[in-house]
Formats: sequence, structure tokens, C-alpha cells
Amino acid sequence: MQLKICHKTTYRYDAPVVYALQKVRLRPLQSRLQKVDAWEVRIDGGTIEAEYMDHYGNNVDLVNVDRDATSVTITAEGTVTTADAHGVFGWSSGRAPLWHFREPTHATSPNGAIAALAGDLAQTSDQITALHVLSSRVIDAIPYQIGVTHALTTAREALAAGAGVCQDHAQVFIAAARSAGLPARYVSGYLMMDDRTDQDASHAWAEVFVEGLGWVGFDISNGISPDERYVRVATGRDARDAAPAEGMRVGDASEHMIVSLQVQQ
Repeated sequence: MQLKICHKTTYRYDAPVVYALQKVRLRPLQSRLQKVDAWEVRIDGGTIEAEYMDHYGNNVDLVNVDRDATSVTITAEGTVTTADAHGVFGWSSGRAPLWHFREPTHATSPNGAIAALAGDLAQTSDQITALHVLSSRVIDAIPYQIGVTHALTTAREALAAGAGVCQDHAQVFIAAARSAGLPARYVSGYLMMDDRTDQDASHAWAEVFVEGLGWVGFDISNGISPDERYVRVATGRDARDAAPAEGMRVGDASEHMIVSLQVQQ
């Protein structure tokens, strides 16, 4: 399936910016399941100072915002041809070793309540079924609801809040899988929805390394494994590692972000 994507993010500042640098992960990853036919990242109000591949194998652009700018717009646009492997991404793990994905982060540190969601995942011989059960338990414990959590919400906080979005679902699932000793990672990207073209944000899901299969994906928010409607952009141990953009700025200006996203066939 060929998917056409246009992802535009505008940052507006209430005062001229002295200095700002954005680390941008908006270039899809080439793999056996997706071929990047055409893609470009354009900057209005800044300059791409460097491009590199990070230790997770993500494509990263460093964007320097123009001095005294009051806004910057980052547009990522192109087409990607995808394939369906029933959620099985395979054995590729990038530059990071498997043990690295067993280690908790601040955002994915489990507690007793999160570990309880994993049930007998560590002992079962049918891990795929058990992981789908875990996915169901997470969405039951954290129904999808916008506005309850934020970009820095941890897995523990999301579970305690009892509601969240795809980022929270993925991080709680990852924390629970790691509590059972399984390598797990966060994936950010795009999903073509059946009922709309315009979306409010990019998507997120989780992957677990299963012996005999490699990395297997689970979209907890939608209760399925990724198929040809999904485009992978970045991976990491948690949402921050795979965030579409993160950065720093000097000065007292406050920031307002506007996102426009279209995903269509």
C-alpha cells in the first residue's frame, strides 16, 4: 500500500527567540516492511544544520531556529509503500543491544500495579497470546481520553490517572513487558485511519522482542498489531527517545505548537 503523508508543525513564540535548536525525527525508516518512495523535510524560519543517524537507527535533523524568529514551521512530506507482516517486524535491532531494551527509563519504570498487568507473561510458552492479553488489560485500565495526560506523563502516572492516549498506552505496555523480563521498545509513526484523512497528532505503539520471531508490534490503543496502514518513523526505549521533535531555546518567550497532519492512500 502506498501512503501519502503531510505532517506540518508550527511553533509560535510570544517574543523573538534568541536561540533555539530542535532535534527532529521526521524521516521514516527504510526496512523490509516499508520503502520510502519520496520524502523531504522543509523548514520555514530555520535551517537544518546537521543530519545523522542516532544509536537507535533513527534519522535525525538538527534544526537551528532563525535568530529573533517569532515562529518556525517544520513540514515533513512524502510517500511510503508499506507491507503487512501481521505485526512481525523481525530481528533488526539497530545499534542498541537487546539488554538495553530491558532497562527501565524514568517514563517506563514499573510499579506493582504495572507488573500485575503482565500476569504470567514471564512463564508462558505462548508469549504472543499473552502479549495480546496484556494489550487488552492496558486499554481496559487506561481508556483512550485526550487531555488527561501530557508529553511528560510517566507510565505510573498514566495508570494512576486511569485515562490517556497512545503514548501512555505504549509506555505502560512497555513497562509491564520489561517487568516480565522481555525487551520492549517504543515506536512513533503514522497510521492511516479508515474514517478520516486529517489527524491531530502522529501515532505510537510498542514492540516486544519474541524469541523465534524478533520484534513484534502491538498497537494498544486500537487493539491490533500494525499492518500496511502503519508507517514507522522512530524507535527508542520510551516516548522521548522517539519523539517527532524535542529541543531547547534561550530567552523568556513562551511557545505554542500547532500540528497539521494528513495520512491517505
